[in-house]
Order: sequence, then C-alpha cells, then structure tokens
Amino acid sequence: MALQTNRSDKPQTDKGALPKRRLGRTDMQITPVGFGAWAIGGGDWSFGWGGQDDRDSVAAIRHAVERGVNWIDTAAIYGLGHSEEVVRAALKEIPAQRRPYVFTKCGLIWDDNNRKASPKRVGAPDSIRREVENSLRRLGLERIDLYQMHWPPKDGARIEDYWRTLLDLKAEGKVRAVGLSNHNVAQLEAAERIGHVDTLQPPFSAIRREFAAAELPWCREHETGVIVYSPMQAGLLTGAFSEQRAKALPADDWRSRDDEFTGEKLTRNLKLAATMKAVAERHGTTGASVAVAWTLAWPGVTGAIVGARAPEQIDGWIDAATLSLTRADLEEIAATIKATGAGAGPALPPAA
Repeated sequence: MALQTNRSDKPQTDKGALPKRRLGRTDMQITPVGFGAWAIGGGDWSFGWGGQDDRDSVAAIRHAVERGVNWIDTAAIYGLGHSEEVVRAALKEIPAQRRPYVFTKCGLIWDDNNRKASPKRVGAPDSIRREVENSLRRLGLERIDLYQMHWPPKDGARIEDYWRTLLDLKAEGKVRAVGLSNHNVAQLEAAERIGHVDTLQPPFSAIRREFAAAELPWCREHETGVIVYSPMQAGLLTGAFSEQRAKALPADDWRSRDDEFTGEKLTRNLKLAATMKAVAERHGTTGASVAVAWTLAWPGVTGAIVGARAPEQIDGWIDAATLSLTRADLEEIAATIKATGAGAGPALPPAA
C-alpha cells in the first residue's frame, strides 16, 4: 500500500475516510485506531482470551477494514502462530488496494509440546531470522509493514544484537519499518544510538498511565511513532464490565488471573469506567470510544490498538477515531482518577 509521505503530525483526512496520522518518520499514514489481533489467537495457550471462532475473527477484521481501519497488529505468540494465520485468511478476500498494513512482533518463543507454558524471551539474531520467515509464511506476505521486538529478551542477547538484526531485516526489504514494544527509555536510547527506532508499542490506558511520564516525551523528541495497546484495559473501561462479569471469566481467559479484575482495584476501575460512560453519553457515543480517545488525546500518540472478536464490537469503539474530548472531559476523568486512586501515572494530558 503506497501512501504519500506527509511531515505533518496532525491528522490527515480524506473525504469519507477515517483521519490518518503519519507513523513516526515512516511513509505510513495510519488511522488513529487499529485492529488488535491478540484475542483472536484463541484460548489454548498461556495468555489466551478463551475460546474463539475463527469465522467471527475473519468477519471482525473485514468489518474493521470496511469501517476504514487501515492497520492490523498481531504477533507470532498470539495463539502460538494462529492469530497470524487468521489474519492471512481475512486478508485473502480483501482487494490489494484496500489491504491494511500488517504489524507483527518477534522475540517470544513457545514450546510446541506444552502450549500452556509461558513463552521464553529470546533475542538471538538467528532466532529472530527464523521468526520473521515463519511470520511471513503464516501471514502470506512478501514484506511485513512493521516488525517489533515484543519484550526485552532474557536469553542474554544484548540490545545491540537484536536491534541490529531488525535494522538488517529492514535494509534487506523483509520488513518496512522496525520498532520496540514494552521497552523503557534507557533501552530506547541504546537502540537509537544504533539506528532509528521507528515505533514504540507500550501499554497505555486511563488505568495504566506510567508510559506518559518518560517514554512518551522521549518518542515525541525523537519522532518515534507510538501505537499503544490495551487502551480499554482489556475491556475494563468499556462500561460493559461488572463485578459479576469479572467473577465469571473462564479459567482460560488470562484476565481471570489479573489483579486489576479483582478486589479493590476492580472497584476503583469500575468507578473510572462509569465516568467514561457519563462522558460518552454527552458525546452520543460509547464508553469504549471515550476510553480509546483518552489515549489518543495525548500528544505524541499516533494510534491505539483496539481488539475485537466479532464485527459488532468494532462498531462499539470506531467513534474513537474521530472523537475529540474537550479539556473539561479530560479534567473530569482526571478528577475521578485522583478520587479513586485508580491506576498509576500522569492523569491529565498537557494542554495543547
């Protein structure tokens, strides 16, 4: 997909389409929301979201594209390769001129003989090269649009080793751009000394806000694109969650074991979700859209990865791509954060 380069950091809009923002210094213009393919990997692995029908997943991806979303974020680890295979199936019937960008990740290696075992964090260059070939095959692509190191490795690999490997893959044309996920400022600095970090993918929501204190300013200074994940905090901020639903999560859903979904933290989070819902009602939209738009209101955030397991879920958050929260909205949300003690990190975006 060839798109015109635009140096502006402001959203670019075509009539009848979602707005777009330039992804860092790359030539890619992406919509403010992208399709997150974690959950569609299914439930038969250590960080699954429970059982999932592939037909629903394919329909969800195609509906997202029909609604104007122009990028998909997946990873080799999601469903132990299955998410990438589902993405390939969804892309098969989409005309080439409408094909969304495909972003995926490397660095997490699983055990085929024990699907429930936690993956190993591996950054060895030869391992990364095997991974990219496997992802290209599963996705049915000749080139991956954005290839990201999923987590800092724990196999002894130095950042110089794995970041140089990703830069080499870019130079070889196997990937279009390269980025880091779940890396801190010190790690970003080390990578940047070797070669430019095109993107960072951090967790970011009104509950998990630590990224806004250090990594976000660094990315703005270095023209590194930012695509945040879990902007709805895995569904907690949609307004559709409740204590009863949290207690009913199946054992093969990782959220059933996460402390944000239990006890006092859950109570605080649901109060914050209620404020999001009140803001949404004033705008004639959904709490999910407000939760996502909150992350997009921070200067330097290029886009937000939003998951969906069925087409109708996309309709519940697509408004975030065009929703502009007022300063009063943002201050109201910040006040609830302060009053409840929900999450951690800066609560209010800097004024424009």
